[in-house]
Amino acid sequence: MTLAEAETLPRWQRPESLLFLMAFAMPIAFATWSALLNNFVIEAAQFSGVEIGWLHTVREIPGFLAIGVIFLILFLREQVLGVASLGLLGVATAVTAWFPSFGGMLLVTLLSSIGFHYFETVNQSLQLQWVEKQRAPQVLGWIVGVGSGASLLAYGAIVLLWEPLGLSYDAVYLTSGGITAAIALFCFLAYPQFEGPHAQHRHMVLRKRYWLFYALQFMAGARRQIFVVFAGFMMVERFGMKVSEMTMLLLVNYVLQMVAAPVMGRALGRFGERKVMAFEYVGLTLVFLAYGGLYWFGWGLVIAGALYICDQMFFALSFALKTYFQKIADPADIAPTAAVAFTINHIAAVFLPAALGYMWAKSPDWVFLLGAGMALVALALALMIPRHPEPGYETVFGSAGPRAAPAE
Repeated sequence: MTLAEAETLPRWQRPESLLFLMAFAMPIAFATWSALLNNFVIEAAQFSGVEIGWLHTVREIPGFLAIGVIFLILFLREQVLGVASLGLLGVATAVTAWFPSFGGMLLVTLLSSIGFHYFETVNQSLQLQWVEKQRAPQVLGWIVGVGSGASLLAYGAIVLLWEPLGLSYDAVYLTSGGITAAIALFCFLAYPQFEGPHAQHRHMVLRKRYWLFYALQFMAGARRQIFVVFAGFMMVERFGMKVSEMTMLLLVNYVLQMVAAPVMGRALGRFGERKVMAFEYVGLTLVFLAYGGLYWFGWGLVIAGALYICDQMFFALSFALKTYFQKIADPADIAPTAAVAFTINHIAAVFLPAALGYMWAKSPDWVFLLGAGMALVALALALMIPRHPEPGYETVFGSAGPRAAPAE
């Protein structure tokens, strides 16, 4: 069914509604897995910084191999692959607590990661194909808000019910993963197969003119590892945060993110990708330096929690990179380039967590100093984005030259 034909369907059954539903389903499993992970591996598997580094290295391998999506879409429709990957994420999350050992956690994490990364690769492609350029900043902001709301629901349930009901890791993982898997099944059965307006290339696409997008993807992946692997681990290891306390911190973050994401989308539409991404990376540089201050000056839990929330809020601005690519891309390049970009994004993810795990064991503050350096490099790259990027004018050095701003 074409997108034009889909306009005749009930609103809940249209392509954008499917995007919103999948955006809601994914965090139910992933947010729960993330919220409980550090406590679970420390309490049940006695992980140190070295083991957690290796776990996240294994978790990122499927992201590095996301280029395999190009092969899979030779045989499967993107929409089917996305829904199947969402289902795999749910099932793997559901059984996480059944494997409380280093080897077992590596196995189940690998499976859930395949589901997560392949879903995210296809989902990003479908978003850029199904949402018009003019509406993309606003719609992507709403999608981030929906995902934040789902995370809020998952975290809120953990905070409210963990201690009063004496919940176990097994019960929570089974419930959250089962919900995600059930929604994936509903998405498969209830929605028709939608056709994007442009047929997608089914081979690997690497174009010289996308070089800045590739570089920004690499830096985004490198800096993300500092936060995903070590910021939460620090809160548990250094400050002894319990499951309910760690989840409450995440809960506050997602309340703010759910409200702020649509506002960020409007700001992106008004100010453009360059200013929004510059703001993001200046903020991240300051946050990473302040993380180091937790060790240099002995700052306490309140400051650490505030920095953690700020870090997450800046991360929510990452959809600016999607709209930048949408503006410069050949429409037929979106699916294969989404796969290539995910692989580039995860190059650093394959070796950084394990390597930084050893650095963490010797001097945790140096991990965050490295993160600040990464954010500064990303800032320099973001400043090369034109105010109004388009094909032929992908960077400020582009041959097309600056053009007049479109009418508001």
